[in-house]
Amino acid sequence: MNRIVKSLAALIILGGCADAKQAPQAPAAPEVTVVTVQTQSVPVITELPGRTSAYLVAQVRARVDGIVLRREFQEGADVKAGQRLYQIDPAPFRAALDNAIAVQQKMQAALATANAQAERFKILLPGNGVSRQDYDNAIAQQGQAAGDLGAAKAAVQEARINLGYTDVGAPIAGRIGLSLVTPGAFVQQSAATLMTTVQQIDPIYVDVNQSSVEGLQLRRDLASGRVKVSGADAAKVTLLLEDGTEYPLTGKLQFTDITVDPNTGSVTVRAAFPNPDHVLLPGMFVRARIQEGVNDQAMLVPQQGVTRNQQGQATALVVDADGKVALRTLQTTRTLGDKWVVEGGLAAGERVIVAGVQKVQPGATVRAVEAPVQKTASN
Repeated sequence: MNRIVKSLAALIILGGCADAKQAPQAPAAPEVTVVTVQTQSVPVITELPGRTSAYLVAQVRARVDGIVLRREFQEGADVKAGQRLYQIDPAPFRAALDNAIAVQQKMQAALATANAQAERFKILLPGNGVSRQDYDNAIAQQGQAAGDLGAAKAAVQEARINLGYTDVGAPIAGRIGLSLVTPGAFVQQSAATLMTTVQQIDPIYVDVNQSSVEGLQLRRDLASGRVKVSGADAAKVTLLLEDGTEYPLTGKLQFTDITVDPNTGSVTVRAAFPNPDHVLLPGMFVRARIQEGVNDQAMLVPQQGVTRNQQGQATALVVDADGKVALRTLQTTRTLGDKWVVEGGLAAGERVIVAGVQKVQPGATVRAVEAPVQKTASN
């Protein structure tokens, strides 16, 4: 009897052990790192491609015919306004000026004679010392002599101007380019022979291309006062150079063009930059960042928490209050430092997964750990 009881007890113990082995333990929820997003003020910045162009450009062209005697500048050097650049042979123009002066003197003498004769005839006319016709002829000769003298004075002035054109000066201050003529070359006024070009590059313009849609919004912002082009709150512009470095000086927005290019559907936006060290040269390719205002309802999400779906849309995984994972489609505009600027798809206070994304799927339960707070890098 005791054997039977012991056997039954052993069977009960073995059955309990078997049941314990068959009941699987629930797996622990995976741990993920999250960031709680909040709305904050973020500068609205548009990045656009463009090229630099000179602030002033003056083509130096021949204004008289002649032989270039010498060049008086160093190519690539800075020149002052009015500085002599070339000397064209002045001998023919000095002779022309001397001839014009001689003709002027002759006309002055003729006018003096005509004046004297007209005055004498005027005295003799009441006593019938001269006929009325002779007096009228004297008055006409006096007027003709006065006209001839005026023409002679104009010829002297023109000859003096042409003589001055033999000293070819810089029309503006700036940096001079290549000389397109050499001493001994013949230049022509009729052909307006191009001799060289002077460009002022401090300050310097940056012309960028903006889509017509973005241009329309910018003009609305300018009209509403959200974006300003003058004063302390003027829209600031920064540059990225061709090698990826940032230009140290900021520029100011000047204007946006009123004509849309029918081939590209874009408008030109111009900014002006100080260029004291002549780092920027005309024709350089740059990328301009225009700060157009501030968005007070934007959110910043670390880049590692944002992925792209098959449609190219930005997405993120968030953790709700119950620890469940949900997928969100985001409206991102640009990056600011190491974060995406998000303007839609998230609500303030939601927790975005930034580490451990590969271990979870939408609908899964996770254990969220808040990431340490880091200082936002600004662009």
